[in-house]
Amino acid sequence: MKPSIQQLYPLAGLIIVAGASLWLERVTTGDEGRPSAQTRAEPDFIAERTRLIAFDREGRQHYELLADKITHHPQADVTMLERPRLRYEADGRQLHLSSEQGEVLREGEEVRLAGDVRARRDAALGSPEMTLASSSLTIWPDEERAATADPVALTQGGSTAYANGMKSDNIFGTLELIGNARVHIPRSHRNTP
Repeated sequence: MKPSIQQLYPLAGLIIVAGASLWLERVTTGDEGRPSAQTRAEPDFIAERTRLIAFDREGRQHYELLADKITHHPQADVTMLERPRLRYEADGRQLHLSSEQGEVLREGEEVRLAGDVRARRDAALGSPEMTLASSSLTIWPDEERAATADPVALTQGGSTAYANGMKSDNIFGTLELIGNARVHIPRSHRNTP
């Protein structure tokens, strides 16, 4: 038995309604109209008054990061830090870093600090505390390197060194002052006539 045209109208109506619904859904929320997590401009993660702790392979605390605010931008894979403070421990000595802003790039491979950058390394046996002041500092944590192209002041004990920039490599234990380096070393009372 052949279906009549009147019997096909409800079926045709359902097909048209289903097609229109599918078209309307694609137009309003389709993949081409919705930005992906990689292309949208807004952050996908924001945290305030944050404390992050990283541990080494033996389970000991390696560093602690405090920040007033952390914002992650997925389109560039950059994490922005407001007032970051980092406490890093190596060889039984602590290094404290702070700045006004910071950026963490490439999943932590590179950290850029900016605005009133301060660093303080604890004293060691026979070596007084060391401090650093600059307006910027780039750190490569895994490589234990740091550098700045901005003026820097380093103080250890009563001695102070100034330069237009600096490179540091903790693995090799080197510190290079770049451009217009000058050092002020106070006179030792033992050497005065």
